[in-house]
Amino acid sequence: MGNTLGVAVVGFGWMGRVHTQAYGRLPHHFPGLPVRPKLVVVADEVPGRAEEAAGRYGFASATRDWRAVAADPRVGAVSVTAPNFLHREIGVAMAEAGKHLWIEKPVGLTAEDARAVADAVRAAGVQGTVGFNYRNAPAVETARRMVADGDIGTVTHVRIRLFSDYAAHPDGALTWRYERGRGGSGVLGDLASHGVDLARFLLGEIAALTADTAVFVPERARPAGATAGHTRATGGAPGPVENDDYVSCLLRFASGARGVLEASRVSVGEQNAYGFEIHGTTGALFWDYRRMGELGVSRGTAYQDQPVSTVFVGPGHGEYAAFQPGAANSMGYDDLKVIEAYHFLRSISEGTPYGPTLADAVASATALDAMTRSAQRRAWVDLR
Repeated sequence: MGNTLGVAVVGFGWMGRVHTQAYGRLPHHFPGLPVRPKLVVVADEVPGRAEEAAGRYGFASATRDWRAVAADPRVGAVSVTAPNFLHREIGVAMAEAGKHLWIEKPVGLTAEDARAVADAVRAAGVQGTVGFNYRNAPAVETARRMVADGDIGTVTHVRIRLFSDYAAHPDGALTWRYERGRGGSGVLGDLASHGVDLARFLLGEIAALTADTAVFVPERARPAGATAGHTRATGGAPGPVENDDYVSCLLRFASGARGVLEASRVSVGEQNAYGFEIHGTTGALFWDYRRMGELGVSRGTAYQDQPVSTVFVGPGHGEYAAFQPGAANSMGYDDLKVIEAYHFLRSISEGTPYGPTLADAVASATALDAMTRSAQRRAWVDLR
């Protein structure tokens, strides 16, 4: 059975459930992992939510106070899936308490917040990973390897898109997500943070950028009570949306490549339309999250009228073999979080980071802050 590691989940909305289920599935998909998670405690400030989670998923105990988790000697690792504005305080406290940390992006509201958590993790000597799950898709890992191997020549430009409609409805409640003080930069932290991580994961460091942002639904109704997910509200007192619905950004990479990153939370007709197109001097790569197991590949010597083939990922691509026995069998979002959990526990077991680290969170947050400054100044911002 290996060693047992007591784990806790702080914040039990949808993402808290995803983390919990990922821990539970680890022994099934990665039986060779020498450390096994044990669900010790779940924390959520909403009355009854933690108790319900404990009864449903088998946590040994429940609490409304996340500070009790930091003080709990049974806990060796913590998932932080609370709202963004709590990430810095909780993340720093857990690291200082000696807990290994799996924290959701964007790790606070600013690069300063992310850096504070990263510094605490480093000072405590614990492992830390971040919820940049899309890099775990086997097709994305394959694309990264092909870029590094020069299979499409020298990369010239990339387009990364993250479009969704979760905030498109005008009756969407004015929750913390739309407040600058609690939700941070809006779609930048929520979706563009993933885009920055994909850009860096695939093509390397970003040297400079310029961005434009917009709010397209400027006012929403305040909710009458506690909310979860993207709740609708009608009849409540209206309030202003303080952070951005949309961002478009031009990127210059240290390699010399150019890029376009675009993200929206109010794109009617688009549901989780995430993906990228990478063009090189001899070929191109195409990926759409909604067809996760497919990678469009164009390579050869034709240059003009060169065809594109569809590669169905299978065993041998990323961690695909842990889930399916043959190519073209579908994987889903939750599988990516199981891979994330595997990297996290492997990091703890071996003492070596696997997967995205807090340094990646700082780099992403630094780019997001630069986007905000660029939009305000209408100018390029140098990240070097």
